[in-house]
Amino acid sequence: MERRRDATGVPRTTAFLLAQVGAHAAMKFAERLREVDLAPPHAGMLRAIAAHPGSSQQNLAAVLGMVPSRLVPLLDELEGRGLVERRDHAEDRRLYALFLTDKGAKAMAEIGRIARAHDDAVCASLTARERRDLGALLARIAEAAGLADGVHPGFARMGDAAPRTGKRPRSE
Repeated sequence: MERRRDATGVPRTTAFLLAQVGAHAAMKFAERLREVDLAPPHAGMLRAIAAHPGSSQQNLAAVLGMVPSRLVPLLDELEGRGLVERRDHAEDRRLYALFLTDKGAKAMAEIGRIARAHDDAVCASLTARERRDLGALLARIAEAAGLADGVHPGFARMGDAAPRTGKRPRSE
């Protein structure tokens, strides 16, 4: 099978195609999330809290591969929107335990609906078998790269761009 070439006649590499499709898919997912007034970092954070209810901010930051201080502004925003709540940690009074609220659980259900529709749209040109095969191959590449299962690597690069609410975190 001959490789497709770009406008300059240079063959497109698999790595480039992965980056191109990944950037396109990320942009389209962000557009879909705007339907429910969320952004991809919100969805990732809510997903992580749903997967690890009761985790401390510090533990959640470790799961996401980010610096704990960078997690705080995003949590403040989610808490302010009534999607997440911080409760006193059962074992350590210096920590908060993080939970989705009922509103947060409803948001997660919407995120799931959006993610499934998005996945179907991105993979619309594939047969069911091709889709399974592609998923398996991409999972192997992700594993070989040491990527955390279900965690976007962008969390590790997140800056302190979100506005602070003035709430100070407990010693985390």
